[in-house]
Amino acid sequence: MGKQPRSDLLGGKFAALIKSGDVADHDGQLSLGIDLGTANIVLAVVDEHGEPVAGAHQHSTVVRDGIVVDWLGAVRAVQTLKADLEQRIKTTFKNANVAIPPGVIEGTVKVFENVAEAADLQVNAIVDEPVAAAALLGVSQGCVIDIGHGTTGVSVLQDNKVVLSIDQATGGHHVTLVLAGAMGIDYDRAEKMKKSPSKAAEVGAVVRPTLEKMATIARDAIGTNDVGPVYLVGGSAMLPVAPSVFEKVLGREVIRPKHPLWVTPLGLAMSTLDRGGDDGH
Repeated sequence: MGKQPRSDLLGGKFAALIKSGDVADHDGQLSLGIDLGTANIVLAVVDEHGEPVAGAHQHSTVVRDGIVVDWLGAVRAVQTLKADLEQRIKTTFKNANVAIPPGVIEGTVKVFENVAEAADLQVNAIVDEPVAAAALLGVSQGCVIDIGHGTTGVSVLQDNKVVLSIDQATGGHHVTLVLAGAMGIDYDRAEKMKKSPSKAAEVGAVVRPTLEKMATIARDAIGTNDVGPVYLVGGSAMLPVAPSVFEKVLGREVIRPKHPLWVTPLGLAMSTLDRGGDDGH
């Protein structure tokens, strides 16, 4: 057994904090990240050493295909989650990093920033989701494939900068729709079935073609380029069959972190530690 990557250790700590609602011991300044996702809004807090301190999340549909479709709902959700964190950590946050999906236009970026500002937060940085993921993974050169609820995003990084970025509308939502149709059940039951460990083999067999479509999006984006290591993150990456499907289609090794759902929000909070954060004491 090799040594567990630090990103997996930190992801495990954050997952446990999200589940328990606890606040970890921490040192110095705190950094807050806000990830407005298609299925969930996640707020992550780390200390000045990059150690997870606390997290909060809420199921949400305020973002669709990389666009905020319910601005007021997004603001209220961020306000609620922020207040919860402030109460638990006993601090007041004034600054935050905000994640944006790959390939969005300038006007859309401003909307994401406005959500944070409406929640009484000054935005430290607007961070591309793949760059946020790379911050946790410790990657300056490589490819990040983010299969979220609504889209598949593919980004290639060189020297910590995104040099190629695409985002197409196939994701976990489509997986659930396919599963619901194949099994003759409603959407909510299909969503639960998709996440059930005991149903993993059955689900994998049904949704493999949809995952192959996502992997083909990535293959077409990457082409024959030497992009370095390829990482698979996002909620849909949690499907047990996902890494093998992507490896087969891409014809190259694919690395899935142990906690792919939390990579982007946690990395987001870590992205600007050198700029300072909020005093948590």
